[in-house]
Amino acid sequence: MLIPHIATVRVLTEDEWLPRAQAHANRVDRYAAPFLERRHTGKKHPVEDFLFTYYTHKPGQLRRWHPGAGTVLLGGAAQERLAWKHYRELSDAERTGLGLAPDAVAVTVDLDAFLADRREAVDFARIILRGTQARPAQFGCFGLHEWAMVYRQEKFELRHEYLSLRLGGEKTDQVVEGHRIRCSHFDAFRFYTPDAAPLNELQPTRETQRDLEQPGCLHANMDVYKWAYKLTPLLPSEFLMDCFELSYRIRAMDMKASPYDLAAWGYEPIRIETPEGKAEYVAQQRGFAEETQELRRRFLELLDQTVPTAPQETR
Repeated sequence: MLIPHIATVRVLTEDEWLPRAQAHANRVDRYAAPFLERRHTGKKHPVEDFLFTYYTHKPGQLRRWHPGAGTVLLGGAAQERLAWKHYRELSDAERTGLGLAPDAVAVTVDLDAFLADRREAVDFARIILRGTQARPAQFGCFGLHEWAMVYRQEKFELRHEYLSLRLGGEKTDQVVEGHRIRCSHFDAFRFYTPDAAPLNELQPTRETQRDLEQPGCLHANMDVYKWAYKLTPLLPSEFLMDCFELSYRIRAMDMKASPYDLAAWGYEPIRIETPEGKAEYVAQQRGFAEETQELRRRFLELLDQTVPTAPQETR
């Protein structure tokens, strides 16, 4: 096979792929440049910094454009990628099979090397994506995970020392105590204060993550971006940025529904302690669930086109 596992190989000349790489860099800079400027000046932003501080994919990594597995990049500019992880030059036989000149510079994602290093990550991403996609969405959490993270916080280390609580400590605690807390996402639950953790109806763990995540959860939906960047350079960067930008919008909604006062940053609160706020929250939550399910569908389609399902994968 010309390139392992790939049924259709695309070949891009420099005139075709260099503008795409620049367009991607410009797209990333819209978000990364302000973050890097704030970091340089020691400032923080409770919404816009999140995707660069909580997640491990740094601006410089995100700015690199990847065409995805099964694409061949031609031209001298492609040689830079040979110093990047999981890239290789085409063999003479592959050049001949594609009708390229023997001395043509032709670079592609090294799928075999990638799978040797990252096969488990691909399989786990499939498990999480398929499982979450198949479950019914739950819309009764009202974003209370953020409130549980500051419940009785005066007893513990402050989560965001530079933010104040919109209702104050006592009334924030009353909101937590007056609602059912039913977060299904481990990576939100693990930040609960010790007094809040026993109040959660579920007790998610890393081991039960694959069984509990559901498409109504804002954090599970933001994490589609995480599963995508963990598979770099397997997926096209345009798809990765679609995931990033959806996560960016979800983060803004998540924080507007949080107990924090974000007026100084221009964010009007979603007052989930009121019936009107709950209705507003659920309406936006449903919209994000639908958008993210479409991303999961595209994600799984991209994986199926490039990486065959492992024989041992059963869930």
